[in-house]
Amino acid sequence: MNKELITTNTIVFVKETLKGAEGGHDWFHIERVYKNALLIAADEDVDEFIVSLGALLHDIADAKFYDGDETVGPKLARDFLESEQVTEEIIIHIENIINYISFKTSLTNGEKFSSPELSVIQDADRLDAIGAIGIARCFNYGGFKNRALYDPEIAPNLNMTKEEYKKSTAPTINHFYEKLLLLKDKMNTETGKKIANERHFYMKGFLQQFYDEFNGVK
Repeated sequence: MNKELITTNTIVFVKETLKGAEGGHDWFHIERVYKNALLIAADEDVDEFIVSLGALLHDIADAKFYDGDETVGPKLARDFLESEQVTEEIIIHIENIINYISFKTSLTNGEKFSSPELSVIQDADRLDAIGAIGIARCFNYGGFKNRALYDPEIAPNLNMTKEEYKKSTAPTINHFYEKLLLLKDKMNTETGKKIANERHFYMKGFLQQFYDEFNGVK
């Protein structure tokens, strides 16, 4: 099994599959997660090949763009990896990474999966949801869904179930409290925690500036 060639082919496959995707879930999101995953992996005892494949394929078919169907991503990944003659053990691992990486999965009390590789990729994915890029992605997706920027009459829901989270149409600012500001304390690795702290601080400053401008405060 030529791991370098498979990784290269995976990059080509993901770029082609996500051509024209929504700006917060496009190839550039994947590329950032991939690079951050390798950065974090350097300090962890993990299989770098699995980290690479998992990071590259983690959002190959995000359920939110497929009417909530969470089976599409793992199936696309499996079909591709089988065509590359990747071993069944690795394919199952990648499927589990795709199934369990997202924040909404943490809102359920059902079956869980864990591995050092998932922890690394999850941190890399969560880092891309916070900080300057996280803010940009958040508002890009809010615009894509035609959501209000902010409505002081609609309070954030801090006790959502997975289904409520998936169906939420709340203003974009609420998403900071319902997810983004919670990610700092959900990081798995020391590298992830350090970077997350810096990006969390940046988001807090942004929110203060947003409210000052919204309320006409000098």
